[in-house]
Amino acid sequence: MKYIISSFLLLFAWQLNAQTISGKILEKPDEPLIGASVRWVQNPQNATFTDENGEFEILRNNHQHQLVISYIGYVTDSVMAHGDGPFTFYLSPDNQNLDEVVVKSSSTAIDRISPMQTQIITTKELAKAACCNLSESFETNASVSVSYADAITGARQIQMMGLAGKYVQTNIENMPGVRGLSIPFGLSYVPGTWIQSIDVAKGVSSVINGYESMSGAINVELQKPDLAERLYANAYVNEVGRGELNLNAAKTLSDKWSVGLLTHASALKNEVDRNGDSFMDLPTYDQINLLNRWKYSGERFMGQVGINYLNENREGGEIINPALSRSSYRFLNKTQKFTAFSKTAILFPETPYRGLGLIMNASFLDGNSQFGLNNYDSKENSFYANLIYQDIFGNTQHTYKTGLSFLADQYDESFDNFGDALLLNRNEIVPGAFFEYTYNKLDKTILVAGLRADAHNLFGLQITPRLHLKQDLGSSTVMRLSVGKGMRVPTPLAENYGKLVSSRKVELQDAIQPEYSWNFGGSIIQSFGKNTLILDAYHSLFTSQQIMDMETPGSLLFYQSFDKSYATSAQAELILVPSDRWEVKAAWRLLDVKQTMKTGDGGTLLVDKPFVPRSFALLNVGYAMPYNKWKADATLQYRGKQRLPGSDERIDGFVTLNTQLSRNFVNWEYYLGVENLTNFRQSNPIINPQNPFDQAFDAGQIWGPVLGRMVYAGARFRIR
Repeated sequence: MKYIISSFLLLFAWQLNAQTISGKILEKPDEPLIGASVRWVQNPQNATFTDENGEFEILRNNHQHQLVISYIGYVTDSVMAHGDGPFTFYLSPDNQNLDEVVVKSSSTAIDRISPMQTQIITTKELAKAACCNLSESFETNASVSVSYADAITGARQIQMMGLAGKYVQTNIENMPGVRGLSIPFGLSYVPGTWIQSIDVAKGVSSVINGYESMSGAINVELQKPDLAERLYANAYVNEVGRGELNLNAAKTLSDKWSVGLLTHASALKNEVDRNGDSFMDLPTYDQINLLNRWKYSGERFMGQVGINYLNENREGGEIINPALSRSSYRFLNKTQKFTAFSKTAILFPETPYRGLGLIMNASFLDGNSQFGLNNYDSKENSFYANLIYQDIFGNTQHTYKTGLSFLADQYDESFDNFGDALLLNRNEIVPGAFFEYTYNKLDKTILVAGLRADAHNLFGLQITPRLHLKQDLGSSTVMRLSVGKGMRVPTPLAENYGKLVSSRKVELQDAIQPEYSWNFGGSIIQSFGKNTLILDAYHSLFTSQQIMDMETPGSLLFYQSFDKSYATSAQAELILVPSDRWEVKAAWRLLDVKQTMKTGDGGTLLVDKPFVPRSFALLNVGYAMPYNKWKADATLQYRGKQRLPGSDERIDGFVTLNTQLSRNFVNWEYYLGVENLTNFRQSNPIINPQNPFDQAFDAGQIWGPVLGRMVYAGARFRIR
């Protein structure tokens, strides 16, 4: 580990530079345009999009002064940007011009240039719900579903295209985020007020970011010190006593230096048992989360450095009753995590299409858990580095990115397992190299072919090919196709953390081996002015998968399957903006997810994966009064039938409704909302709660809400 830290500190000291300019894109009279494309005429590959305030920042060198600004439904404009800014540019409506870069609803931008199917969730979209952390940031998104928290641990994970979040590469600013031992609670380690935007991409991602993307990729952009409000505060409380306080501060120190501080504190101390089973419906907890980052922008170099510290304590399980003749079943978790990162880049003024960047991230996680009679201790040391070089072949129609990467993971896990101790310790060292070629013809035809090779110290040479195609079919239709391979090494205990709250004995029947899959699919995006129709279909086929088997009572089995396992997803989404005040989003998704499992007679059987709804529907309606003084949002979700482990039983589908009303003033915003207004609750979320130390006890079969209706309120304050 000391060599990892030394390497990080040496590279951390390397400062690179580049000049960054900023500005704002508006529609008269002073209405911000969200998701407008901003790029340099001299280097179209260097592009960015405006945020929810219409603001942007973009790198340039001394030879770049002419910007192209485009936005659907508006006249594309070319403007000169001399000096450092900040600049303000206006676009004029043009209903005849549909050849733009981004299809936009007022809260969600759809990237029309990227060869990958990508939606950008802005803070305006996040504000439609409480969004206390990343796990609660997808309530209005049709592509990402979040599993319901179990009553004991409160752990939540996402699903994309029918596959669990472990198959989705979730990064924080293109650095490793929710992976490894962070999977159980990693989504809750990213406060919602820290988020600037979330990029959600379906299918395999670029080889530049590694080999772990198997069903999709999520990249979370945090608030930047040179663009964020000088002061932002958010306070939240709900009816069971959960409280949160967030305070963000940013300051520009000079024309080159800026600094930001993001803070979060939250707690729940009330023991809540609404269903009367003597177990808490959600754990009590407290969390402190701090992030400090510095940013430097010079004439030729740029750099960012930051540190993040998290401390969280959770306690759940049976409510202590002195009258009991036995011990109470308790769940405890203590987690500390420390992360340091740097992002640096250098540009070449004489050749603006050329660039060199370095990303580094080092983290340490220490977790201690108790599940009744079982203790689970886990530690993770991780280091990641990615060096990227960009250039052209002849002209900017043919570009490439190539580079070197390095990943080191040290895992130390021990689980009591009812007296049969289970030790899972391993060190992974993975140097890698990648090459990605892009053919871009006027942004209408884009072909990206990538290949990476990684030398895994435990599993040998890993080859990962990926291919993406984006083709404009006229001025308002975009088609995308993709195919590629993904690979990951599972961490079974962390990935199935909530299943450990039971009397099931864990059995690893096979040594841990990599999982491999091929993903292929595509999408059609059709624009009708400001309205958008998205149709997509994807198929993931596993050639090797670790199966988590709960079919046998009392056992939690893990084994490797090389037989047929797959996930097929088809989705239709319609985004309507009937007027400046209304927006409507409707979506329907069908899933067919199957895995090959062992049977009692020694054979195998292809069955539906448990806890995966066959269908999903979403309807979101938002209304805003002039100047956004009042805003109202409602989100209806339907989850279809799901199979439960150990039987062919399918639980019926159910509907939940979330609503929120907010009032804006100059610097203040107040909001009041209700989650699960329909008050649907899973009956008997804990099996045999009266005898938690009996073999039949199981709190890991959660498929619906446990708590029921929840009223919350909060306030936001900002100084720009």
